[in-house]
Amino acid sequence: MPTERPEPQQENDPEAAPFQVPYPQIAPGPIRLHKLHLQGFRNHTALQLELNQPRLLVIGPNGIGKSNLLEAVELLGSLRSHRCSSDRDLIQWNASRGVLRAEVGDGDRLELELRRSGGRLARRNGKVLDRQLDLIGPMRCIGFSALDLDLVRGEPALRRQWLDRVVLQLEPVYAELISRYGRLLRQRSQLWRQRSNRNRTGLGALLDAFDIQMALVSTRIHRRRLRALRRLEPIACRWQSHLSAGSEQLHLSYQPGSRLDEEEAEEPWRLSIEEQLRQQREEEERLGSCRVGPHRDEVALLLGDSPARRFGSAGQQRSLVLALKLAELELVTDLCGEPPLLLLDDVLAELDPQRQRLLLEAVGCHHQCLISATHLDGFDGGWRQQAQIVGEEELNSEVHIG
Repeated sequence: MPTERPEPQQENDPEAAPFQVPYPQIAPGPIRLHKLHLQGFRNHTALQLELNQPRLLVIGPNGIGKSNLLEAVELLGSLRSHRCSSDRDLIQWNASRGVLRAEVGDGDRLELELRRSGGRLARRNGKVLDRQLDLIGPMRCIGFSALDLDLVRGEPALRRQWLDRVVLQLEPVYAELISRYGRLLRQRSQLWRQRSNRNRTGLGALLDAFDIQMALVSTRIHRRRLRALRRLEPIACRWQSHLSAGSEQLHLSYQPGSRLDEEEAEEPWRLSIEEQLRQQREEEERLGSCRVGPHRDEVALLLGDSPARRFGSAGQQRSLVLALKLAELELVTDLCGEPPLLLLDDVLAELDPQRQRLLLEAVGCHHQCLISATHLDGFDGGWRQQAQIVGEEELNSEVHIG
């Protein structure tokens, strides 16, 4: 299903303009990621990899670093890992830093340095970037792992994180909004914990200031999440219908953690959220947490009129996750003008043969694809012949692989 492209932005504030794509559209090519170098990352002391086929199959038993390799690509493409939130856990235990380098496109060189102290350093073509998020764009990627199968039955935070990853691929500046909101929320909680040392008048003035800032950032996050979900829904519905042979109708419902008017408009939403934050202070003080904002958003996944989380079978839930990931892949391709890398981390083992076939057919020849698996049995002859295969011996050798 063709997706409507974003209209030209009218707002001067870049944070206020949803789905700004800061990079020019490039004609899609079969290989975007050409070289990958890992140093001191996870279990990889020094791994160099040249990719000479659009499909890379990383094959071997668990524990040899297959997922770590795909995680490195995800970090370079999005600055985030779906497996952990601390850079210290990404650096090899006996190393002071971890370095990830990639050569993409027509020779663009990306580098992310993870340091035990001093934070991260991002470089592009040898130049240190003032903003790490400027690394996002040349190598957009979408990951699909066995952990994603908890997307339906897991906690709301998992669905918020999934939706945030979609928005981040469409608009890298969104990372700053999420980071800023997280800081404000933590500072607000700290303010309440320290309230015994402040008089009530001073506390009220500080909360007023927090309300103004949080209402603005909350509005912009709500708008982006809502718009992304509206764009995803028709594509995901089509895939769900295809996966179920037309027997299931999928609905995606955005349930914001703030009360919002149906008509999307930044200023009315901002003023409304500011008032809601003010009104909930008594409850916030009693319960110890803010009761309004994007951190309380939910994305309801419905099959027909029933919540898939409660009433969907294991097979239906797997199909739903697959439909969401395929929709994400299609949306990012349509809006960004080039196909993102697809990272499939041990997910085929969690899907039945029919869903495996549908996923591999959907990937086709349009996307560069990195797949980890324990064996080659799930890939037919055509896939194997057109793929570069890296095994346990090559991963453990820590030498140049090409």
